[in-house]
Amino acid sequence: MSIKIRKAIAEDSPFLAQMILQSTRAGKKDGLFDLLFQTNDNKIVLSKLEELTKAQAKSHCSFSNFLIAELDGKSVGTLCSFEPRIATKETFEEALIEIGCRDFEDQLEVIYNCKFDLNKRTLMFDFLEEVEGLIDVGILKELMQKSLLTARLKGYRIAQTIIEIGSLETELFYKKLGFKEVAQSQCELYKERFGRSGLMLLAIEF
Repeated sequence: MSIKIRKAIAEDSPFLAQMILQSTRAGKKDGLFDLLFQTNDNKIVLSKLEELTKAQAKSHCSFSNFLIAELDGKSVGTLCSFEPRIATKETFEEALIEIGCRDFEDQLEVIYNCKFDLNKRTLMFDFLEEVEGLIDVGILKELMQKSLLTARLKGYRIAQTIIEIGSLETELFYKKLGFKEVAQSQCELYKERFGRSGLMLLAIEF
């Protein structure tokens, strides 16, 4: 049972949409994209996320930023890596407008309220996810190892990720991989909307 890691292509968009939604909900009723698309109807949210991954404005959600893990020919996991100086807040907003999303400023403010002083030349990781029922097969570790190897070849030495405070399983997994907590940003607005006290910044040197 060997795991194959490959770069995502546009045709992977339906699977990427599922993993992005799974990642952003993270056990909550609503995640960021339920908020942005003003519905938690799975069909609508997944359709919009598919469009977002294929938008011309290459936000951090663009399929071109993703690695896919395959097991026995089936897609089973994802990891997104992007440069914050390229996949900017403005690019994300352009992509949202491109797919017909309007009036999102107030919703995004919930996220932007939790601020971190990010190094623009640091690689960011997001949407490290696997399909349910495949825990401990080693999918996430393989995705991370491949991503760090690629990042090292590109000259990066530090990678960062942002997770919710209280996501104990996710935090434990990242720390097992060698990530360390750098900062926390507790936000009342975030707590009101998502029931979590804010966000945590983790980093790894490699």
